[in-house]
Amino acid sequence: MKRLSLLLPLLLLAAPAPAADTLPDLGDPSQEVLSPEQERQIGEQAMIELRADKSFLDDAEVNDYLNWLGDKLVANSSEPGLDFEFFALHDRNINAFAMPGGFVGVNTGLILTTRSESELASVLAHEVSHVTQHHLARMMAGEKYDSLATIAAAAIAILATRNHPNASMGTVVAAGGGAMQHHLAFSREHEKEADRIGLATLQKSGFDTYAMPVFFERLELETRILDTNAPSWLRTHPLTTDRISDIDNRVRQLPFHPVPDSLEFQLVRSKLKVLNMSPREAVTYFSDTLSGPRKFGNPVAQRYGLTLALLHGHNLTRAKQELVELLKQPDAAADPMVKTLAGQIYHAEGMSNAKLVEYYRNAVQAHPQHRALAYAYAEALIAGRQYQAALDLLDGRITGHPNDARLYELQARTYSAQGKPQLEHHALAYARISHGDLMGAIEQLVLAKQSGNDFYQLSVIENELKQFREVAAAHSGKR
Repeated sequence: MKRLSLLLPLLLLAAPAPAADTLPDLGDPSQEVLSPEQERQIGEQAMIELRADKSFLDDAEVNDYLNWLGDKLVANSSEPGLDFEFFALHDRNINAFAMPGGFVGVNTGLILTTRSESELASVLAHEVSHVTQHHLARMMAGEKYDSLATIAAAAIAILATRNHPNASMGTVVAAGGGAMQHHLAFSREHEKEADRIGLATLQKSGFDTYAMPVFFERLELETRILDTNAPSWLRTHPLTTDRISDIDNRVRQLPFHPVPDSLEFQLVRSKLKVLNMSPREAVTYFSDTLSGPRKFGNPVAQRYGLTLALLHGHNLTRAKQELVELLKQPDAAADPMVKTLAGQIYHAEGMSNAKLVEYYRNAVQAHPQHRALAYAYAEALIAGRQYQAALDLLDGRITGHPNDARLYELQARTYSAQGKPQLEHHALAYARISHGDLMGAIEQLVLAKQSGNDFYQLSVIENELKQFREVAAAHSGKR
């Protein structure tokens, strides 16, 4: 079991501070502030902290959708070769942010505030442009740091205050980033550049360019209405009359090209609405959208939301009835999110494991990239004692998603069922570190070391245990 890609950011944190002449001269704006490799390293380190945060939304369907949408934009950006990772935070604040190295976070509040997929794409295109133009690295040009790990600590602290602008600056000071308070907002030049380049990316990617100024103007209006309670995104990406006018003038020179939303955009929004309400509230809301006086929206997405809310509320009888109606809708039966929901209902109503395995096998073959279906398929295989098939499935998915804790947890369950405790604890160590739980990973590695005598496995575990302990010691020394 070799997952060395997971160890890289940890080793960077544990490594001794580089000599002064190996770091870029961050005080000289005429030089490249950070190399792309260094930016990626900083972002990887910050993501360890983010994945451990309770607001990190560990939902494969939401995050896979954001990456599908984001990848379309990156492919048409000024640097299509850069690696990006898009992820969601369960936070009602209207916010999105970019970190060095191509990591882009999106609050669920922003996704629910957008009224079209092109509006959401316009925000992502703007954030992608901050990354491709290396604005975050430029913002650090006036500061001095003795290691990439220190830069990452400052980036994490700044990120925290960006997402919660009214929070105390104590986090920033503790992380060594107190001198960067004046960098909490991008400069006007950076914002206008991200608007201009983001708009070009939006157009090349086939989205409605008019969505960008429409969304900006709606947020600007909300700022005036809410006064000091303006959306977080506006506080860190300040809108000015000049900026809105500039982007509006650029858009007016482009042909009007309305673009329909993808079904996935609508389904993800429905899923997030269910997550933000109690089951009873969600059932009432979606029932009204389908048949009440406020009937509106995409009927497939609304029926999906109602069915999901009923399932969350343990009203299986009505959930089954609504699923039947949902599957009658055009395009619904072929959608992977609908198939995932249907599988959950089939399982809840007691479908035989053999039939579940067959159902998920066919669904995964039709949608091999849909992780939620892969999770359910692995569960069914484990329940059916088809352990090698489960491991083969999980190994293939881990290759594409090496930081997915759920995949490692399922792998550990499979090894446990096979009576292989050493491999079980080894897999759990990767699950813990994927959640940002360093000490939990060390505990599992110790258990793995004590649970078997395979020489190769022991040598790998011993090496990883040494590295993880060095990371823990480095963290302890910083406090």
